[in-house]
Amino acid sequence: MLTVSTVNVNGLRAASKKGYLEWLSATAADVVCLQETRAEPDQLPPAVREPEGWHLLLAPSATKGRSGVAVLSRTEPSASRIGFGSEEFDDSGRYAEVELPGLVVASLYLPSGDVGTERQDEKERFMAEFLPYLAALRERAEAEGKDVAVCGDWNIAHREIDLKNWKANQKSAGFLPEEREWMSRVFDELGYVDVFRQQNPDGPGPYSWWSYRGKAFDNDSGWRIDYQAVTSGLAERAVDAVVERAPSYDKRWSDHAPVTVTFDRS
Repeated sequence: MLTVSTVNVNGLRAASKKGYLEWLSATAADVVCLQETRAEPDQLPPAVREPEGWHLLLAPSATKGRSGVAVLSRTEPSASRIGFGSEEFDDSGRYAEVELPGLVVASLYLPSGDVGTERQDEKERFMAEFLPYLAALRERAEAEGKDVAVCGDWNIAHREIDLKNWKANQKSAGFLPEEREWMSRVFDELGYVDVFRQQNPDGPGPYSWWSYRGKAFDNDSGWRIDYQAVTSGLAERAVDAVVERAPSYDKRWSDHAPVTVTFDRS
């Protein structure tokens, strides 16, 4: 079996003090994608920077304390890449990928946006640049006989069943019609599969992010914004997909929960 997990850690240094390392040591995952690491390598303790049994690719943001993505793999990658050929975004800590036997795995942290601000403009520019790269990545991998899994915090809830209070959020960043249409293009035009939803077709939920404010976690008032977008051949081999939701608020080590998918390697 091949198990891939993705989680926004909301600060790798903070998460490592609250349960991330214990989770990593216990996970059955072969590959783990992290987002919002917010750390330079020299800021991380050895157990986080060089976890036993893992190969770590860390892509920090040029703006210190912001963004950052990482990929951990039990198998040493044959190649790796930071960024996707964007002059604006390649040093922003938002994309990194590794090549493994028969598989390309990428960690993505798409900008969150904020309606009516420059942050939303930035998100839209990122989406416009990233879409053709996703298409080219799939084509390149297919030519090499490889599958692709683009995992991470996409900061978009695709459908109404992907967030609790969808009616109240129709004009909010993360659930705007144009953002949802962009996600549909990823799945419909580009041929990627929302493998978690394939395995869990009924909603609402389960969700992968809950605000720290109020009683969002206790009331399960969340959003599903963490995805594994995989090529069709890999999706056909999926056997299980779960959100590793913490048992209680005080057991959380991030405001996101790991999304873990298991595939048959054959």
